[in-house]
Amino acid sequence: MALEMDNLNVSRRVPDMEDYVDMLRRQKAWIAGPAFAALVIAVVVAFLWPDTFVSTAVVRVVPPQVPAAFVPSNVNMEMTERINSMAQQILSRSTLTNIINTHGLYARDRARLPMEDVVEGMRKKDVRISSVVNFSAGGGGRQVPAFQISFAYDDRMKAHKVCQDLVGRFINENTRDRTNQSVFTTQFLKDQLELARRDLDVVEDKLAKFRIANAGKLPDQVQQNLQQLSALEQRMANMNGQASRLNQEKLLLESQRRIYQEQLNTISTTEEVTITQQQQQIQAKSQRILRLESEIQNMELQIAAMRENYTENHPDVQRMKAALSVLRKNKDQLDKDELATERAKKKPEEEPKETKKKVVNPLAVRESRELEAAIKRLQSAIEAKDLEAEEVKKASAATEASIKAAQARIEATPLGEKEYIDLMRERDLVRARVEDLNKKQGVSNIATALETRQQGENLELLDPASVPQKPSEPDRAMIIGAGSAVGLVLGFVFAAARELKDSTIKNLKDVRAYTQLNILGSIPLLENDLVVRRRRRLSWLAWTTACIFGVVIMSGSMYYYFFVLKV
Repeated sequence: MALEMDNLNVSRRVPDMEDYVDMLRRQKAWIAGPAFAALVIAVVVAFLWPDTFVSTAVVRVVPPQVPAAFVPSNVNMEMTERINSMAQQILSRSTLTNIINTHGLYARDRARLPMEDVVEGMRKKDVRISSVVNFSAGGGGRQVPAFQISFAYDDRMKAHKVCQDLVGRFINENTRDRTNQSVFTTQFLKDQLELARRDLDVVEDKLAKFRIANAGKLPDQVQQNLQQLSALEQRMANMNGQASRLNQEKLLLESQRRIYQEQLNTISTTEEVTITQQQQQIQAKSQRILRLESEIQNMELQIAAMRENYTENHPDVQRMKAALSVLRKNKDQLDKDELATERAKKKPEEEPKETKKKVVNPLAVRESRELEAAIKRLQSAIEAKDLEAEEVKKASAATEASIKAAQARIEATPLGEKEYIDLMRERDLVRARVEDLNKKQGVSNIATALETRQQGENLELLDPASVPQKPSEPDRAMIIGAGSAVGLVLGFVFAAARELKDSTIKNLKDVRAYTQLNILGSIPLLENDLVVRRRRRLSWLAWTTACIFGVVIMSGSMYYYFFVLKV
């Protein structure tokens, strides 16, 4: 039976069930050995692996109490982004170091590792913060946005406390972050509003100085200047009309004065006459009538001249008309007296006594005095007209200067128009910016008050941190079962490898298959009993030692788990 199939140059036959049973019998040590070793290793790993308890809390995202359409929020960051930002803040080295020192975490790791490594391990392995998803809240199955915070540690009470601490830090950090961001936004808008107001004051000062320096030359004063120029031109026309009227009146007064002067020159106060007393009276009355008619004629001429420039209701016209009426009444009275005198002539009376002598004519003296007085009055009126004409001339000169100044302002308006328009545009822009910032600051103040009252978007504890009752890892049954299965598979692999390597003939079936001969009989292999017993004793000794050693190792790992790690 020591023949090898390789020497026969034949292929192996297909084994049957009996062959497989023989293989298991031959290779049982190689199958059981790896399986037992894997079992020992799995038990050691399962019980030396410390328990890890996971405490989990669910934090709900509460929407704002006041709709955003009424009060826009100063925080424009999405909740997911804010949670990530807060997670970076809470999972920073300083915060995690404070949590580790406060709760006394990782005592063994701190004894052999630097704090940076301990904090990094806690951040990467033990703390878990999920994204915002919809969670069921209440019995109605209502979905609310929320996220989970979990912490894994080998002490379940410390895991619970640390999870509570992380939840509290998240809620407080959210409130503080939103409030600070809203306050900073409000303060920023306030500062910008102050700067805008200062810019507006500067622009308005420039505009005021420009207006003072260019008073009357501003583009928005063109219409006013044109109206003022039109009024000045109308005033100038009125003054020219008044000067013409004064000149005409002066000419009339001078003409009347010449007439009076000529009348005065023709009057002789002394004459040699032979007249009766009645004739003297008639002659005196006739001269007065002539003088009144002359005055009435002059007065009518003056009124006609005045009507060319004034209406009937003008005070000067009314005064002249009143004076004319008085003269006409005086003339009518003289006419009546003369008529009565003529009637008296027709009565038979004594012939009056005639006298011929050179006497002073009192009527002529009186008339000459009246003419001299009238000439003086006319001279005074002419001088008054001259003074009035001088005043009109001065006023006309001042008005002409004002017209030239107004024309100069109108002509100078386009020179500063661009600068003025630029200043106006700059003022309007700054004023619009001030109004916009003022509105934004008002809205920001309301939003800050909303955040201060904690009526904005907040975080609320939906499920408090749980107190874990069972460790989440390791799963010892799975580790032991998986290790045993792996060891058993390795044993079968080793056994199969040995069988494939072994090419000797094992039984009569191999002999018949490979030699194609009829087998008449077989002689069993005879070995020394002492050698066989010794081999069996050594095998049992090895297996017993391995089993005892394996059991001791497994027992030690269990003891360490239950009596060392649990303490």
